[in-house]
Amino acid sequence: MKKAIELAPDSWLPGGKPDPLIHHQHGHVGKPMSRIDGPLKVKGAARFSAEFPLADMTYAAVAFSTIAKGRIAALDIKAASEAPGVVLVMTHLNAPPMKPTPLFMTNAKAAGGDNLAVMQDDRIHWNGQPIAVVLAETQEQADHAKSLIRVEYEAEPATTSLAAAKAQGTEPGQFMGEPLKLEIGDAEAQLAAAPHKISVTYRTPRQNHNAIEPHAATMAWNGEELRVHDASQGVAHTAWSLAKIFDIDEKQVNVTSPYVGGGFGSKCLWQHQVLGAASAKLAGRPVRIALSREGVFRVVGGRGLTEQHVAIGAQPDGRFTSIIHTGVTVMTRHNAFPEPFIIATRSGYAADTFKLDVEVAYIDMAANTFMRAPGEAVGTFGLECAIDELAEELGMDPIELRIRNEPEKDPTEGTPFSSRHIVEAYRAGAERFGWSQRTAPGTRREGEWLVGMGCATGTYPYYRMPGGAARITLTRDGRATVAVAAHEMGMGTATVNLSVAAERLGLPLYSVSIEYGDSTLPGVILAGGSQQTASIGASVIAAQRVLVTELLKLAGNDSPLAGLGADQVGGYDAGLAKLDEPERHESYASILSRAGRDEVVAEASAPAPLELQHWSMHSYSAIFCEVRVNAVTGETRVNRVLGSFDCGRILNPKTAASQFRGGIIMGLGLALMEETEFDERNGRIMNASLADYHVPVHLDVPPIEVIWTDIPDPHTPMGAHGIGEIGITGTGAAVANAVYNATGKRIRDLPVTLDKLM
Repeated sequence: MKKAIELAPDSWLPGGKPDPLIHHQHGHVGKPMSRIDGPLKVKGAARFSAEFPLADMTYAAVAFSTIAKGRIAALDIKAASEAPGVVLVMTHLNAPPMKPTPLFMTNAKAAGGDNLAVMQDDRIHWNGQPIAVVLAETQEQADHAKSLIRVEYEAEPATTSLAAAKAQGTEPGQFMGEPLKLEIGDAEAQLAAAPHKISVTYRTPRQNHNAIEPHAATMAWNGEELRVHDASQGVAHTAWSLAKIFDIDEKQVNVTSPYVGGGFGSKCLWQHQVLGAASAKLAGRPVRIALSREGVFRVVGGRGLTEQHVAIGAQPDGRFTSIIHTGVTVMTRHNAFPEPFIIATRSGYAADTFKLDVEVAYIDMAANTFMRAPGEAVGTFGLECAIDELAEELGMDPIELRIRNEPEKDPTEGTPFSSRHIVEAYRAGAERFGWSQRTAPGTRREGEWLVGMGCATGTYPYYRMPGGAARITLTRDGRATVAVAAHEMGMGTATVNLSVAAERLGLPLYSVSIEYGDSTLPGVILAGGSQQTASIGASVIAAQRVLVTELLKLAGNDSPLAGLGADQVGGYDAGLAKLDEPERHESYASILSRAGRDEVVAEASAPAPLELQHWSMHSYSAIFCEVRVNAVTGETRVNRVLGSFDCGRILNPKTAASQFRGGIIMGLGLALMEETEFDERNGRIMNASLADYHVPVHLDVPPIEVIWTDIPDPHTPMGAHGIGEIGITGTGAAVANAVYNATGKRIRDLPVTLDKLM
C-alpha cells in the first residue's frame, strides 16, 4: 500500500499553503548525494571560462597603473604595438565609447564592483587600475608586449591610510540601501551604570579574494551581439550591465558560466570583462582575458579593514544591559560597499539597550566587494571576543553567558524568529567537543605547547532576493528539464536542486536534468548571500504550480484527479497524486498521451520574499576550537575544530558538510594568516601573490567535525536556510578565544600571528 505524502502543519508556500516536502523523509531530499558535476571535473571535461576555444582567438594582457591618484601624462605603446604577434594595444586614446559601469546594489540587475567608465579618460583612481590592454596571437606574446609599454604620470595627493582618511572626516555607512546605524535606549548610560563591563577595540585587516580559478572571460562579438563565457556568480546581472555599458539591448548579450572555480563574492563584474569586450569589438576578433594572480589583486576588490569598538554592560547574573558596537571601515568614492560589521550584533543577543554604528572613511584604492560573510565574518570577531572577555570578568563559562542572553524575539526588530535552535546546537557541540575539559587560561601545557579551547557564535541572515524564475519542461516519457539562471561555483547547487526538483516532481533522479549558468534562462538569481538555493527552490515551486495547473486541465474529467485543484495534488510516483490520498494518481505519461501532447512547458516567477517581513530569519553556528601555541616561538596550531550548525533542513548532507568545512577553513585563514599588505606611501598592494598572501594549506587544516540540528524552518522554501557563509562566521573569534585560553594573552588585532604572541 502506498504511504500518504506527509504534510507539515505550517509550511512555506505562496498563500500560506502547506509544502509537503519540508518534512517528507522518503525521497531524495535530505539524503547524501555526490555532486553531479564531479565526474566531469575529475576527468577535466568541465569547461571553465578560460577554456572555451573560439576560432581566430586573441589573448589579452593588462597593464596596471603604479600610482594611487592622478593622470596619465604620456603613454608610449610604439614598441608594444610592433612586438611579435601583437594584434592591438588599447588605451584610453583608442578605446570605444563606453558608459559608466552600473554599480552593484544600485539596481536589481547591476553587477559592477565600481561605477567608473572604463578606460574613457586619462584619470587614475587607484594603484593597479588598468591603463592598457594588449591583444596578441599567444598569451606569451601579449605578456611580453605589455612589458614594453612606457608610461609617465602626473601624480596627485592621495589618501592611502586609515589615519589620513579619518582625519578628513567619516560618513554614515549604508548596506543594501539601509543605514548601518541603530540606537535603542541610552546604551552609554546603561554601560556606565553596569556593575560589570568591558570596553575594547578590535581591528581586522584588508583581505583579498583568491579563489582557485583566477578571474577570466572568453568573449566575441557577432555584429552587435556579444557572447561572453565568464567566471560569474551573476550571469543575468552581468549581461544586463554589459548591455548598459555598450548601449545595446540586454537580449543582445549572452553570458554563460557553467562552472566557476570559486567565487565567494568576487565573481561579478569587474573591469577585465569590460576591457575584454571592448578590445574584442575594436579588434574584430574573439578575446580571452585571464587575469594573472597579481591581476586579481590589482583589479578585483576584497574585504575592507575595520576598527571596531565593542562595549558590553552586564548585571552580576550575566544579563546584558547594554551592547555598543561601533567603528569605522574604509571604501572608495567609486563604490558602495562598506564592511557592515554590526549585522550579526543586531540579532545575536538580548540586551536592554543598543548602540550600533558603522562609519565610512574614504581611501584611494580598488573598490571593496562582498567577501564570504561580509560584515559577519569580521563583526563576530569583535562581538564574540568581547563576550569571551566579559565572561572572564564575570567568572562565568562563555557558553553559559551566551545562553543567558538568548533572545525570545529579535532584540532590535521585535519580530519573532522563524526558527532558532542555537542553544540546542551549543549543547550538542559542547558535549561532542568535550568542552567540560576546558581549563583556566594558561594552565594546560604539553611540553613546549600551551593548549586552550575557545568558542564563538556565528549568525548569517536568511536572504531570498526578488527576481527568481524557473522553467520546467515535462515530456511524455516522464522526463523533466528544469531551467534557471543559477550558478555552480563548487558548492553543489546543481546537485541539490536536481534532487529538490526530482522530489517535487515525483520523478527519479535520472529522469530530471538541470540547465543553469546562462543569462538566456529564466530568472535574475545571484549566487551570493547564501540565498541561491532558496531562490531556486521558490522559483521551482512557482513553476511547478503552473505545471500542475496545466496538467490538471489536460487530465480532464476521465482522470482520477478530476475535480482537484493545484493545491490538492503533488508530484508522486512519476505523476500527480492527491496529497492525502495517493491512490488517486495518474502518471505524467498517461495524462500527456491522452491529451495528445509530447510535452508541457511551464514558466513562472517566484513570489516576492514576503517571509522576511514577518520573521527574523538566520542561520546559526556554534564554533568550537582547540589550539596549541608554542611557548618558545609563538607558533599557533589549530588542533581540532567542531562546528555545530542550526540551518533549518539540510537538503544534502554530503555537500552541506563540505560547505561547512570549507567555510571553517576560510575562517582559519582569517584568524591566523590572511592580510593584504597595503603600502600607505603609494596605495599599492605589496603581497599580490599566493607566495606572500598566505591562505591555509593542508598542514594548516586540522580535523574538522560538523554536526547540525536539521530542524526545518516552516517559513522558507524546503525548510532550509543558507549554509555557504555560516562556516566562516564565528571561526575567527573561536580561534582568538582559544589562543587566550591557551596563553592568557588577548589578541585583538587579526591575524593572530606569532609576533603578537612572543
